[in-house]
Amino acid sequence: MPTLAPETTATASEDKSDLRVRRMFASIARRYDLLNHLLSLNIDRSWRTFTTRTVPPQAGVPVLDCCTGTADLALAYDRAANGRSQVVGTDFCREMLLVGGRKVEKAAASGRVTLIEGDTQRLPVPSDTFGVVSVAFGLRNVRDTVAGVDEMIRAARPGGKVAILEFSKPRGRLLGPLYLAFFRKVLPRIGQAVAPNADDAYNYLPRTVLEFPDGQALLDLLGSRGLVDLEMHPLTFGVATLYVGTKPVRGADAGGA
Repeated sequence: MPTLAPETTATASEDKSDLRVRRMFASIARRYDLLNHLLSLNIDRSWRTFTTRTVPPQAGVPVLDCCTGTADLALAYDRAANGRSQVVGTDFCREMLLVGGRKVEKAAASGRVTLIEGDTQRLPVPSDTFGVVSVAFGLRNVRDTVAGVDEMIRAARPGGKVAILEFSKPRGRLLGPLYLAFFRKVLPRIGQAVAPNADDAYNYLPRTVLEFPDGQALLDLLGSRGLVDLEMHPLTFGVATLYVGTKPVRGADAGGA
């Protein structure tokens, strides 16, 4: 796959306007978790666990989860931190955060996990603060991918990690075509049956996955924005991939490390 240069930001043909995406996720918020687990055969839980183990939190250093949705990855980081790190989750869809807030309360994590309404393109958090800045299955929904990545990097402290868990496209001769057929034909019908909505949410999902840069293209994009020590971990035959980069330590930061 060709390298994605910084100037070719993910300006896809799919309509990812802020209003459309916010309205769409609001319409499926109550059934979002059920559909995620159903459509991934519950494998999405193991992907999040892999993320927290591969990019673990440091005791006393806060974690930021962007596009947190219903807070699944934020809560996974809270469990991984054993209550020793504050976790902040941000999302611009209030209805998703309301569902996430109930899950935080149920997990008795209200004192450790804070959910904030905010756009990943303009994160309402201070710079150079978080030891881990993560996003799970949300970056492809951000209208300006580069702006979202830059904001995640801004929020990370020098030496901190940026972790992006996202759907990707299997390349296998057999699995690739089967996966694409399922994504294009079967998934939208299941989604619409379980969570009917007027915004074509489950046709939107496969279209954004197919249009979004993955594999080396996304890794190259992260490198072009300044992250170093880049890693890529394909999961479940490449259905999802975890991308990891480190914010460089420079100048006075290096001297105080």
